Amino acid sequence: MEITLFTTAMLLIMLLIDAWIIYSVSRSNKSGMVKAAWAAFVLIVPIVGWATWGIAGPRGIVRSPSSPGHSKG
Repeated sequence: MEITLFTTAMLLIMLLIDAWIIYSVSRSNKSGMVKAAWAAFVLIVPIVGWATWGIAGPRGIVRSPSSPGHSKG
């Protein structure tokens, strides 16, 4: 099987999407086991994992600024 530029690009895009989803899950307030399960699911079954995460997966929490000085606009 010949690995083409298209195949390489698609694999790179898939890895970037996986990394983005795993980062988002890691920032959520779920337990460590839930985070690990989501990460494994997304890595093992990428397309189905992405769709499932998009519908029902935990999202990262937007954290407030660490000091009042950072929130001045």
